[in-house]
Amino acid sequence: MASYRLPVTKLPSRYRTGDDDLDHRILDLMSAVDPDHREMVFEMVVTAVRLSREGVDRGDLKLVTAAVKELRYSFEVFAPYEEVLKCTIFGSARIKDGDPAYAVARDFAATIAARDWMVITGAGPGIMEAGHEGAGADRSFGVNIMLPFESDANPVIAGDPKLINYRYFFTRKVMFMKESHAFVLLPGGFGTMDESFELLTLIQTGKSDPAPVVLLDPPGSTYWEHWYRFVETELQSKGLISKDDLCLVKVVDTVDAAVEEVCRFYRTYHSLRFVGSRLVLRLHRSVGDQELAALNAEFGDILVSGEIERIEATDAEIRDDDHVGLDRITLRFDRHKWARLRRLLDNLNDHPESAS
Repeated sequence: MASYRLPVTKLPSRYRTGDDDLDHRILDLMSAVDPDHREMVFEMVVTAVRLSREGVDRGDLKLVTAAVKELRYSFEVFAPYEEVLKCTIFGSARIKDGDPAYAVARDFAATIAARDWMVITGAGPGIMEAGHEGAGADRSFGVNIMLPFESDANPVIAGDPKLINYRYFFTRKVMFMKESHAFVLLPGGFGTMDESFELLTLIQTGKSDPAPVVLLDPPGSTYWEHWYRFVETELQSKGLISKDDLCLVKVVDTVDAAVEEVCRFYRTYHSLRFVGSRLVLRLHRSVGDQELAALNAEFGDILVSGEIERIEATDAEIRDDDHVGLDRITLRFDRHKWARLRRLLDNLNDHPESAS
């Protein structure tokens, strides 16, 4: 007797292999998967099958396989620390101990770790090793890129379970952006330039959540001062970015100023989530009527409709147990003016009622 098969229309996704029998065989495997994840896992398996059937060469299959494996392992390593604030430190691998930039990176990492943050940086020498020295291995993650000329982790993080080795820059960057709540950049070469502009692009376009981006010049350095002047003169003044976009980044020249900028961002603001057409901002304090009216008066230009309002946790957040104990405001955000949204967050964080 033939086994029962669900109608094709009842499969968990419209995304299929093109072979109904094979789709059902894949579906049979889904009994071993969390019911909440079955549609996504079904699509992942279908993607793997389609790649094989569509003549993708072995090199491309190896790339996809390695990337997925790297991401899976990274998620596993970071998962126990989901609720811990983390700051990424970027900067050159060529800077030696004794250089002012090395000392500043080490001092910043030590100071932010003393505030109960963890530090994420590459696992190589230079600024990366300085960050690990300052924070200590217990409060550090090492995201190491394996290069032909530089693949060994620095001695501070080597052998630590929070060390992750990456073959690809793009998977490594995904984890930097996904897991970090703040970014502090010291002088560096092409890699640091790449990281700074890509980071700001992701925040400017809403592909990454708002976060403080601090450019830290060590004593005697004008590295970030010159960078900022270039951006201001060649990009902002010529209309290639908006004036508000400059609020996404701050240049400082002391460790204390860098720590203050990172921590200030989370005085009131906690996190955000889109629920349907509404953007929900989760906050560490309530917003009073007068403050709410002022927000609506100043930031009405970023609303599609309606007003900024106080709300309770939404059904979706309650279902996911997603920070339901925090205060909230909501707005129908236009999903375009992300720099203006950053200014709204700054307004909330700088309000007199915000925690110091």
